[in-house]
Amino acid sequence: MDVVIVGAGVIGLTIAWRSAARGLNVTIVDRHPASEASHVAAGMLAPVGELAYGEERLLRLGIDSRDRYPAFVAELEELTGHDTGYRDDGTVQVAFDTDDLAFLDDLRRFQETLGLPATALSGRECRRLEPMLAPSVRGGLLAERDGSIDPRRLTGALLSAVERSGVTLVRQNVTRVLVEGDRAVGVRTEAGEDLRADQIVLATGAWTHRLEGLPRDVVPVIRPVKGQVVRLRTRVPFLTRTTRGVVRGSSIYLVPRSDGEVVVGATQEEMGYDTTVTAGGLWELLRDARELIPGITELEFVEVSAGLRPGSPDNAPLLGPAALSGLSLATGHFRNGVLLTPVTGDVMAEALITGRLPDVARAFSPERFAEEISA
Repeated sequence: MDVVIVGAGVIGLTIAWRSAARGLNVTIVDRHPASEASHVAAGMLAPVGELAYGEERLLRLGIDSRDRYPAFVAELEELTGHDTGYRDDGTVQVAFDTDDLAFLDDLRRFQETLGLPATALSGRECRRLEPMLAPSVRGGLLAERDGSIDPRRLTGALLSAVERSGVTLVRQNVTRVLVEGDRAVGVRTEAGEDLRADQIVLATGAWTHRLEGLPRDVVPVIRPVKGQVVRLRTRVPFLTRTTRGVVRGSSIYLVPRSDGEVVVGATQEEMGYDTTVTAGGLWELLRDARELIPGITELEFVEVSAGLRPGSPDNAPLLGPAALSGLSLATGHFRNGVLLTPVTGDVMAEALITGRLPDVARAFSPERFAEEISA
């Protein structure tokens, strides 16, 4: 085979689909496809709404990927007949008190320095957009081109797409990367089967360093960052678009679905590989959500879950060939895995075929950590 991809979340599945569509013979290996971070994620497509200082390069990559989503979804839905729950109706970000509003004002000025459209809203204008917001909301920002998608529907569509594209899905865990000399030549499954290929791609998220066989100086540390998420349901209109809030300095988001689900998230906890759902995490989410939208407590409780985001040393993705010949990385997406899915699939397929990472992703090559991981 040409390529073995380890990991069948949104990233691995998309790379498999895009690579197979360009003629590569692809096998993807994962005991439980679409069951980790992709299953827990809320699915915000909000590079502008989630802009942070010092992440200008990541912002540009996020905008590029967000703008690929309409064509990406159209192609995927036409191929599979699956509805992905894609929405492009904007994101509103609101402030609970005057200090939170000052933070959003600073963010708006920062957005303007980057040439981004930044629409400031008064409290009344926020409530006109989202009538369920509390009267105490002081103001906010509107990112008109941001949106959302349902990751669970998206991964369902991608699983169908890889099947229709001739990708082989092996439902096993990978325990070891096989290395001969200075080259990765395959992987070993938990059943003891060796799968050999010309190129190996690790789309293993926070679990990358659980793989045996990798030389120490090949992959920078990918740490797990825990996020707890609550799912609620409403039978009456509640929110019309993704709503992000700043409540006494803490961030929270609510993502509505067309079927009445409302996703509330997410905590950010450096707790290793712990995925325990805690009373404290649940309380914090519902407390802050209630401050912004008092009616949230009347919604039906559906689920609370925890996932592990893969955080690289600079919280930006690792894309493209690694220092070990035959090995490529598509991991470290942190909180932006779903957002960066289309661009990751395209650039990785291009790199696997040509050996060159496209310009849009060159700043995210694993080479940027070469000195650090060899120290």
